[in-house]
Amino acid sequence: MKIAIMAPLVTAIREPQLGGSQAFVADLARGLAGRGHDVDVYAASGSRIDGVKLIDTGVDPRALAGTLYRAPGAPGAPGSDAGNAGDASEGSDPLAAAAAAEAAFATAFAAVRSSRYDVIHNHAFDAPAIRLGTGLRAPVVHTLHLPPDPDLSAALRDAARRGRPPVVAVVSNSQAVAWRRVVPVDAVLPPYPSTRDIPWSSSAGQGAVFAGRLSPEKGAAEAIDIARAAEVPIHVYGDAYDEGYSREQIDPRRDLPGVSVHEAVPRPSLWQAMAEAAVVLCPARWDEPFGLAAAEAQACGAPVVAFSRGGLREVIVDRATGFLVPPDDIPAAAEAVSKVAGISRRACRDHAESHLDLGLSLDAHERLYRLVAGG
Repeated sequence: MKIAIMAPLVTAIREPQLGGSQAFVADLARGLAGRGHDVDVYAASGSRIDGVKLIDTGVDPRALAGTLYRAPGAPGAPGSDAGNAGDASEGSDPLAAAAAAEAAFATAFAAVRSSRYDVIHNHAFDAPAIRLGTGLRAPVVHTLHLPPDPDLSAALRDAARRGRPPVVAVVSNSQAVAWRRVVPVDAVLPPYPSTRDIPWSSSAGQGAVFAGRLSPEKGAAEAIDIARAAEVPIHVYGDAYDEGYSREQIDPRRDLPGVSVHEAVPRPSLWQAMAEAAVVLCPARWDEPFGLAAAEAQACGAPVVAFSRGGLREVIVDRATGFLVPPDDIPAAAEAVSKVAGISRRACRDHAESHLDLGLSLDAHERLYRLVAGG
């Protein structure tokens, strides 16, 4: 099949990736190409995906900084009731951010229209990407990597009224339940990692690792507090996605004993750190849409301790590949850290290979593509 993938344009698709959705776009494109499909990825300037045809849309991701996603209501988030567009960057103008997104996706979809495809798969989080995907010659699949959002919901409903209903996919069953309250959902396409590319260790590791953007919903500060309560050292990997949060919640913790905060690193380096850790912490403060870091950790052989929220409940097998504890319960998480030595690292790896592997995701994508393309 000839497939176009529209990547999120708010960031370049290259290592180190800004988030799990960006990482998965790269893995999906490589995986589909490896299965013989003709894949074009439309991405922001500065993107790089080895082994895949990448089309530079000419969009500078810095122009879309005001559209960086911020979880509405995330605990500790300044202005957390403000919604999505424009509240991720301090001082950003929502109207200017919306106009920038409209212009960026108009340019990107104009490029898509210049070629013929069997299916177009949109992974961007922006309402303009939904609207501009309507009316293309090829069927369009929209994967919603984030929780329900009023602007996206309105765009999807409007697209359904104007013609062929959009094909909507989500990344976990938990997310499907949430989205089905507002729009129909056609498929669940989990963004599993390529476990064969991830090294693992059967030997008990040392300390804890947290990996994710430094923003309230991901729980980096809570990860540090859990590690300190459990009296284990922690390495935190992530960039200051939310400057205010990083300044107020992470900076005061940087110099605490046993705490090491690092910039985001390419995934091979992160996987090595996970493989050498005793535990990976995922104390999400929101209903995590999927939980790629938890899946990668298990592929590395590392048990995961996580708050029992969202897609993490589908990625982690409680008491077999880690521990799921009540949301926001730091003492319970610290107690779970003390028990991870009893978790089999081989079991973590086996679970990842059998249930969380990219091949399973590629199978699901191909089934949906054949269905929507009529073949």
